[in-house]
Amino acid sequence: MLLQGLIKNSEKNKQMQYAKMLNGNYPVFSQFGQNIYASDLVQMSIDKIATEISKLQPKHIRTDPNGMQTVVKSSINRLFKFKANPLMTTRDFLEKTIWLLYMNYNAFIYPTYDILTDSRGDIKREYTAFYPLNPNRVEFLQDEAQKLFIKMWFGNGENYTLPYSDIIHLRKKFSVNDIMGGGLNGQPDNAALLKVLEINDTVIQGLGKAIKSSLTIRGILKINTMLDDDKQKAEREKLEKAIEDGRSGILPLDLKGDYTDLKPDPKIIDKDTMEFIQSKILNWYGVPLKILSGDFTDEDYQAFYESTLEVIIISLGQAFSSTVFTARELDVGNEIVAYHRDMMYLSTKAKLELIKTAGEQGLLQDNQKLAILGLPPIAGGDRITQSLNYIDKSIINNYQLNGVKAKNEKE
Repeated sequence: MLLQGLIKNSEKNKQMQYAKMLNGNYPVFSQFGQNIYASDLVQMSIDKIATEISKLQPKHIRTDPNGMQTVVKSSINRLFKFKANPLMTTRDFLEKTIWLLYMNYNAFIYPTYDILTDSRGDIKREYTAFYPLNPNRVEFLQDEAQKLFIKMWFGNGENYTLPYSDIIHLRKKFSVNDIMGGGLNGQPDNAALLKVLEINDTVIQGLGKAIKSSLTIRGILKINTMLDDDKQKAEREKLEKAIEDGRSGILPLDLKGDYTDLKPDPKIIDKDTMEFIQSKILNWYGVPLKILSGDFTDEDYQAFYESTLEVIIISLGQAFSSTVFTARELDVGNEIVAYHRDMMYLSTKAKLELIKTAGEQGLLQDNQKLAILGLPPIAGGDRITQSLNYIDKSIINNYQLNGVKAKNEKE
């Protein structure tokens, strides 16, 4: 892989031992099999989540002591604007990361960087790329100073040992294992889902067989004479030809043959049961059928966002921030936040309501309002307008008293 020449700080010659886990197990984990991903519903569910997350725009921001946020001019924002690494756009990078997270319940991201010294002598990292990794096996090790390392094996046989603090680690269903997401062994625990998938597969196969059986044997032709094989074949072909040519629905037969219609009636599963089985699979991933089919309202998407997407977005921001920034940088308000881009998922009605409410409060520039509607910016569009129907809370009393005073003077 191309990362082979980029991982520079591999600790291959350092004396280390397995990290100690509270449950007494060895911290050695291999990737889970791909059994469940043969299901179309599983693939569509994960693809929907990965596609929605790929629409996010991660940004490096800084929050000052007064709570004001500004977008920082940094190497991180430069990377996230278009390409997270030379092989992937930001959208590709986010999509692949989410696929790896849902396939393995763990996703590892390796940031490459250069060490620079600024004019004040401070050392900082200049990030050059973010790579999602897909190791076949990982081990967690400790050195004499109890510093934690992660050793990763890849498909080409190469292995690398890196400080765990340098790896962005995303976890799903982080529960009984001390380090990894998933089950006790750090792998996806899909036993319950596999039972439902087996039922769903049986139903689909049974449906196919039922349809096939209904199109094969349609009836029995009884030939009332003793015929050899060749003559029986000729009689059968004669009947088949009559069926093909009988557009009126009437079959002409001579006295030698009787035709009995079998009236095939294959039994297939009812609609409600089929929807119940499929809904259990979709609910496992938190993707409603309306979201999957694209037939959703703003309220449907908001519920999908809050129940499924929001926790991933929070996890992305916290995992990136805690890895790419030092403790000092975090203290002064640096963080990574993944924003929805231009609120394009909203309906036109909801967009207009958003523009009206936020615009009246003076929160949006004219160009930002146009961007929400999917329109290009205009000259002078950095203007901010605000409704006169709102007033600063700190001057409400003076405003009302002045109004009463002016009214009295007029009277």
